[in-house]
Amino acid sequence: MKPRLKPTLLSALAVGLLAVDASAYTLKPAYPNVVTELPTSAIIPPDGSNRLFLLQQRGKILVLPKDESSADAKVFLDFTSRAMEAKDGKFEEGLLGLAFHPEFAKNRKFYVYYSQQDPKRSIVSEFQVSESDPNQADLKTERILLDVPQPFWNHNSGNLLFGPDGYLYIAFGDGGKRDDVTRTAQNPFSLLGKILRIDVNTKQGSRQYGLPADNPFPNVNGTRPEIYALGLRNPWGLSFDADGTLWCADVGQDIWEEINLIEKGGNYGWSFREGARPFPIRTDAPPADAKFIEPIHEYPHSDGISITGGFIYRGEKLPKLKGAYIYGDWAFGKIWALKYDKAGKKVISNELIFQAPLNPKGQGLMKPSAFCEDLNKEILVLDWNGKLLRVEE
Repeated sequence: MKPRLKPTLLSALAVGLLAVDASAYTLKPAYPNVVTELPTSAIIPPDGSNRLFLLQQRGKILVLPKDESSADAKVFLDFTSRAMEAKDGKFEEGLLGLAFHPEFAKNRKFYVYYSQQDPKRSIVSEFQVSESDPNQADLKTERILLDVPQPFWNHNSGNLLFGPDGYLYIAFGDGGKRDDVTRTAQNPFSLLGKILRIDVNTKQGSRQYGLPADNPFPNVNGTRPEIYALGLRNPWGLSFDADGTLWCADVGQDIWEEINLIEKGGNYGWSFREGARPFPIRTDAPPADAKFIEPIHEYPHSDGISITGGFIYRGEKLPKLKGAYIYGDWAFGKIWALKYDKAGKKVISNELIFQAPLNPKGQGLMKPSAFCEDLNKEILVLDWNGKLLRVEE
């Protein structure tokens, strides 16, 4: 696990002493009295309850209090006893994804992505909420959908979300270490380095899920039919825009971080490419029929070294940011607002709206692990150090 900030520095963050540039935007504490550890996602279930669920990498899901000044967060799910991480404490494993079924109000079903050891693997499971307590998961209802072997401790990804088509989209990283050493991202028979799409409402063959009929590779020998897109390194931030566009931030390795618009059947190049150019470690040639889709935006490691994806802002409090894709860099503590012309296929603007103070090593004292919508569609920033923050003018 990467070093945690000292309490004195966290105190400085908590009182909003974050901005160091002339930006009109700053970060202010949200839910300041709720104790969190390594927050990675905040999700609103589609049941009209106006509850906000906070996913924590070390194994808990909290239901945040309606009163933001309250400390009364309820533990919805607790996986801390499941030994999700390797004994050496590598920090990319754990409880990494949460999604609520579109019919959650009726069927009480939700889905999580978490890691397990001995053997090392990633699991995607379905659960139901307790019939007697809507703020308590019923762990006895677990139904494992996917159990995927992992070669290393990093690049798990783990993003889960339902699309407007009602199918579950699942992001897997390439399995980790460096250089795509296991060559999974372009291997069509591996689920690693891919975005999958499955139907949780049916079962097919011995699978615990169905396969959408219009998945891009339904009957291709040597290719897993769950695959929706391939050639990804470590997707960290999936979101659907109102028009159904799937945005994906993909963490780079040596030089480039990238943002992609995911197309059905699209190949995004890793590890033959990093960003919009060849990856020099790969000396072998890609298949002759390979067609790689370039990112819509990239930035070099002089600007940041670990992208965190977000969403298209549709709130009311920050009118200049409306329609912008909000994203940031985990290591440098930056937040940008990118506006993209889909028809013209070009970036209109990419404004740096926030820069955190830096530590002596040049890394940000705020580490954005996710950008999420709050109950009013405003921007909630999850700081991996254990804070929830809001973007304000």
